[in-house]
Amino acid sequence: MRADGAAWGDWHARALCLALAVLAAWILPRLLRLGTSRRASWLFAALSAAGASALSAGYVVAYLRGGPRIIDATAYWLQARALAGGMLAFLVGSPAESYLGRFLLLAPASAAAGPAAAGIFPPGYPALLALGFLGGMPLAVGPLLAAALVLCTFDLARQVARRDAAELGFGPGACASPARFAALLSALCAVLRYHSADTMAHGLAALCFAAALAVTLRADGQQGWRLPALGLAAGLISGWLLCTRPVSGLALLATMAVAGAQSARRSATARRGALWWAAAVAVGLVPGLCVLAAQNAAATGDPLRPAQLAYYAVSDGPPGCFAYGFGPAVGCLGEHGDFVRANLPAGYGLVAALGTTGRRLWLHLGDALNFAPLFALVALGAALGWRVRSVRLLGWGMLLQVAAYAPFYFDGSFPGGGARMLADVLPLEHVLAAVGVYGLGPRVGSHRWPAGRLAAAAVAVGLLYLGAHGLSAHAALRDRDGGRPMFEPAVVAGARGLVLVDTDHGFNLGYDPRGGETRVARYRGDALDRLAWEALGRPPAYRYRFEAQPRAPALVWLEPIAFDPRDSAALPVRIEGESLWPARAQRQGWAWPEWPPAGVAGQAAARCASRGRWLGFDPSGSGAELELGLPASALAGRAVRPILVVGLGPGEPAAVRLDMVCDGRHVRRWELGAPAAARPGCVALDPARVQSGCRSLALRLRATAKVGLDCVEASEKR
Repeated sequence: MRADGAAWGDWHARALCLALAVLAAWILPRLLRLGTSRRASWLFAALSAAGASALSAGYVVAYLRGGPRIIDATAYWLQARALAGGMLAFLVGSPAESYLGRFLLLAPASAAAGPAAAGIFPPGYPALLALGFLGGMPLAVGPLLAAALVLCTFDLARQVARRDAAELGFGPGACASPARFAALLSALCAVLRYHSADTMAHGLAALCFAAALAVTLRADGQQGWRLPALGLAAGLISGWLLCTRPVSGLALLATMAVAGAQSARRSATARRGALWWAAAVAVGLVPGLCVLAAQNAAATGDPLRPAQLAYYAVSDGPPGCFAYGFGPAVGCLGEHGDFVRANLPAGYGLVAALGTTGRRLWLHLGDALNFAPLFALVALGAALGWRVRSVRLLGWGMLLQVAAYAPFYFDGSFPGGGARMLADVLPLEHVLAAVGVYGLGPRVGSHRWPAGRLAAAAVAVGLLYLGAHGLSAHAALRDRDGGRPMFEPAVVAGARGLVLVDTDHGFNLGYDPRGGETRVARYRGDALDRLAWEALGRPPAYRYRFEAQPRAPALVWLEPIAFDPRDSAALPVRIEGESLWPARAQRQGWAWPEWPPAGVAGQAAARCASRGRWLGFDPSGSGAELELGLPASALAGRAVRPILVVGLGPGEPAAVRLDMVCDGRHVRRWELGAPAAARPGCVALDPARVQSGCRSLALRLRATAKVGLDCVEASEKR
């Protein structure tokens, strides 16, 4: 997908890379060693930070085209908007099935005003992004993070250089140059430009990781009140990382534990200091852990149960597929189906873990300095400085980050974002690259000129490669999924009422838990759309149309919807099975919206499946059960008839039992024996009437082989 504007934008980006490369080769050696005072060095860092902020802001315009793009980023956006209104879990409209979808979990205790939902991601980054919503500029948070990352990287490198310049061979007066070089690498890192532009958590995670290690190095050798004070600061930062990206937080805590163990070996006094340090860090962790527990409690009802685990338990499969660990069932076939089928045919074991980790590392080689071979400078810095405690600490941080994510099966990479599971340690790698360049300089000649020239060459080569080839990944990110955000406020400006969107991305971007004159719900194409419209008082209704084009950004427009004005009681109801996903509960099996499979069975089933899809239920053990919610207020007083799709799975036909439950009491049970389900196709069950006054309605499906729910039909209300 490429339009003239995209080609023009590519030309500008490539020209900028070329100009920066020429500028780096020409004046960078002098800039890196010009003026060694503290003021001059921080001025260089501040200018680099401003440049990084400007580049990230430009990335929002040129590559994101004005808003969050990938589904994770839009989910963070929705959570942050809710937090800006003071909500960990937020009310959605009625029926809930018109609002729930990917990366949203039905809250266990819905309020009396209606059903509630919660996002599934940890709250650390949404809390920061919420400040942007409160200030009216949420997309400014990323560029501000970009500037903070540069300054933090500069400070970390400066501490390493000041503490251990002699041991690292930097030579006298060369402490400022490595810190400047590290800051410049941070500012020119294309992967960090993405992670400080889109609303993803990795920019904040990288800042927390680097800042906590900077505080740890600053605390080394301190005595008196300064040591516990710095430990408390490190704990607060680490707690923020734990409630932003918990696995990265574990890697950081392990790295800090290594630092404490190294310090404790020096003397008895150092051991006492290490204990004070550890106690202060533990106290500092408490606020972050409490916020994380509060989010878990709001989303799942259990402060110790992560919302992501609860979400995947009801939305994907096989059971236990989303796990931090190893096993034959690890790997979700719905959300990550293509990846799992291609890379984890036997589950997630040692060989699969080595493959996933290897793919991450291979992709990550080009992340830090824009060109994969330049990662040798990072490795060189770790090798040259491993005998030095500060450098060894950064090396351990990198290694422990890789190890911490090894038990997670999904590589999580996408164009422009690099190996994002490892992006949280990019500041450490920039410091190590500076150590490598300036540690190598004295070994080949003067401590100034050879190092400065090597630094300039590394920057120039990285930028030249980025302009010639590396930007293609960012262009692929720009052009994917329609080439623009799937909900843009300007398109709905002036519209008052209900706006129905087709995509999960669009719902996450458009729905405002804080209310407003424009309410966003999901377009289902069945009776749920009308029910959502009626629940809002029959306001003007629109459909947000998003139509992809082959070589240009998607066409978007607002299309008015005219619902039948008659009383809904006089109209029949039809709700598609796929509209009822995610499930309310699933045990020993899993449900996923799907299209007819290839083959004779799929063709036979497709002939009777409305809209060409159904909600498939795949049992994986005895006693497999699926529970789906239904809009009770709309179906009370009606005769309800489910329509099943049978004969989908290989082997023996399914034996099916379907129960309809109202307020905890059985309304009707349908049973379908194996002989009746032998021929592929749809089976319309006998109608069953739901009593008036029903407040909670659900379908509970048990099956011994794969079966689908095509739809639920209901007669006029009596």
